[in-house]
Amino acid sequence: MNTTTARAYRAHAPETLGAALAELPAVAARLGGTVDDWRVREVGDGNINLVFIVEGPRGSVVAKQALPYVRLVGESWPLPLARASFEHAALVEQARHAPARVPEVHHFDESQALVVMEHLTPHLILRKGLIAGTVYPKLAEHVAELLAETLFKTSDLHLAAADKKQKMKFFCDNTALCKITEDLIFTDPYRDAELNRHTSPQLDALALQFRRDTPLKRAAQELKRRFLGDAQALIHGDLHTGSLMVTESDTRAIDPEFAFYGPMGFDIGAVLGNLLLAYYAQDGHEERPGARDDYREWILAQITAIWEGFEARFRALWAEAGTGDGFVAGLFDEAADAPAAAAAKDRYLRALLADSLRFGGMKMIRRILGLAHVEDLESIEDPDRRAAAERRALALARELVLFGEGVASIHEVAPAARFHRLR
Repeated sequence: MNTTTARAYRAHAPETLGAALAELPAVAARLGGTVDDWRVREVGDGNINLVFIVEGPRGSVVAKQALPYVRLVGESWPLPLARASFEHAALVEQARHAPARVPEVHHFDESQALVVMEHLTPHLILRKGLIAGTVYPKLAEHVAELLAETLFKTSDLHLAAADKKQKMKFFCDNTALCKITEDLIFTDPYRDAELNRHTSPQLDALALQFRRDTPLKRAAQELKRRFLGDAQALIHGDLHTGSLMVTESDTRAIDPEFAFYGPMGFDIGAVLGNLLLAYYAQDGHEERPGARDDYREWILAQITAIWEGFEARFRALWAEAGTGDGFVAGLFDEAADAPAAAAAKDRYLRALLADSLRFGGMKMIRRILGLAHVEDLESIEDPDRRAAAERRALALARELVLFGEGVASIHEVAPAARFHRLR
């Protein structure tokens, strides 16, 4: 994971990357053979970076390189290369707490904004599996593990205040990617932004309605202030079904370049919100009405199981490793204090559930009315069917944003999702 000696940055292509990796003895040994034996493919389908798979006689790696601009838009939207440093640091920190849930980093070259990491194979991007209707038996358990371990152990509940502040200092500079989130999620869907897009003309009236929805806009700005100022833990910052790689027995999170210290509910909500989008998108992927009813219910069951698994593990960590300055356990040593301590933890988790649902609703809205959409919905070829699914998703999303604080249990989410699908 050592950083290579600084040299002038250049964006790689399949024709140039092999020679660069050949200079790294550990990576070359992992691949085996020589550069002439390696197959290099550019496979990036994201919005921002270059991603290569490099295969050799002995093994394979993934090399991810930041570009000095947003790939989806082009050079008119510049981005700092330093975001690769934040991704690398986040992967290292996440691996300390949940090593089985992230890829191993083999090498980092700061000057080239290049991270070389484990090639997750035969893993598939979760989003593609959801479109195909594939069941992943370990998904909820693994996502709950990832969220609980990484969020709790980077929070004030586990860390001394000075230690947490020291960790925060580095990620405070990830301002450019945070700004993308601040605009694309919390602001642009609620104004006539140039980069917005939606299924048109089917959603034209609804998009205008959202831009005129004063209670929703007010809630969006309240949540934006939370995102700006509530540094609860190190969050992935872009943890959706496109940044989870899965098999039937394994789940890993990738692409934490948006990482910074922010509200825990943003990460949890991103996962839940994207699963809800997948739930509504099933109508556009089934061969006949009702063909995916069982799979729809499986998706809803994952939402419930992720939260319940997260909460159980988070509470266990709080009991076992609650050594931080954010909740001084020694103040509640007396038996008479136990109910008060338990009530405080209950309030914390209830508030976190509300945050998760409200941030999840925000993520759903931006994926339909903002710039970057999701393949679950975009791959529905019939625009009328796509728009119908999007309307239902937007109805639930608005309800979550405005009324998420009133949700007493995760078990209320599935009935609400079904109601808006069938109305």
